[in-house]
Amino acid sequence: MRVIAGTYRGTRLSSPSDMATRPTSDRVKESLFSIISSRMALNGINVLDICAGTGSLGIEALSRGAAAATFIERDRKIQPTLYKNITAVHCLDRAKIFIYDALSAVRSLATRESCYDLILFDPPYESELYLPVTELLSALNLLKPDGMLVMECSSRKQLPPVIGLFVRFDRRVYGDTALELFSWEKL
Repeated sequence: MRVIAGTYRGTRLSSPSDMATRPTSDRVKESLFSIISSRMALNGINVLDICAGTGSLGIEALSRGAAAATFIERDRKIQPTLYKNITAVHCLDRAKIFIYDALSAVRSLATRESCYDLILFDPPYESELYLPVTELLSALNLLKPDGMLVMECSSRKQLPPVIGLFVRFDRRVYGDTALELFSWEKL
């Protein structure tokens, strides 16, 4: 696993040996950031990486010019790996790490009046978090009006086309992985 492009291109990222996490493959990550870059400039944006695991997606955004990234990961065992990866790309000053469950962390961010240009959400594929977290993100207005929410899920699972105020505008399948891309519904 490595950083694909940008300032930290080629930097190897660590992953836990037990593979309790499922890091996004380089192929999917490259495709994802190509799609994102075609819709928004990454320079100076604020990113939220939910169920961050190793931090690969948020780190890729930082490498490509994001101003800051907030990482949410509930598993304390992965925290050293996440911290090590953020340190490897010299981004500790541009990163915040929350070791909480996704719902609690999202509620906490709302009280801090946080708002993000890009939200990356990659829970375990069999997780029941997809709808509750997305509905909460919508209800708490954590995505900027021109922002994008990207959810990674199993290709065998299709998320609803509308969740809260988010509407899906694209879905891409890469083997066992699907990327579902959402934006604010235009009222």
